[in-house]
Amino acid sequence: MTAGYIEPRAWHAGLAGVITAAGALITDEAGAVLIVKPNYRDGWALPGGACEFGEPPHAGCEREVAEEVGLFRPAGRLLVVDWQPAAPDYGPGARPMAFFIFDGGTLPADIQIVLQYEELDDYRFEPPGGLAGLLPPLAFRRVNAALAARVSGETVYLPLAS
Repeated sequence: MTAGYIEPRAWHAGLAGVITAAGALITDEAGAVLIVKPNYRDGWALPGGACEFGEPPHAGCEREVAEEVGLFRPAGRLLVVDWQPAAPDYGPGARPMAFFIFDGGTLPADIQIVLQYEELDDYRFEPPGGLAGLLPPLAFRRVNAALAARVSGETVYLPLAS
């Protein structure tokens, strides 16, 4: 062994951890955004949630959308990557988060939403102009970026400085 050598398992175990979450921007034919109302926190959100350990973001998005609103849709193009530093309110073990927003497409008017009542109280299609009063500020920022990315064809990176 050479000086400074770190056994690969020890090196890997010492790396920082990040929480990964993924959601979908889904709209109706009029351009209103599908949002859901979690019963465990304030504000509305896009369908989605935390990825399971080792789960790729696109797969987490597909799983969460299916669980929360009963829609089995492939995750489309990546619209937004939103980096947020660890929240100080969560204590010394808090980890940063990376949010991935995928294009969930446009739903026909006759689609049936099947809500997961264990985690959600409601859903609705909200025109973009009404989202500011419903979404928490960081989620609103993310959804606006996703709407713009859908139009521009570019993926948006939203680093939030610590």
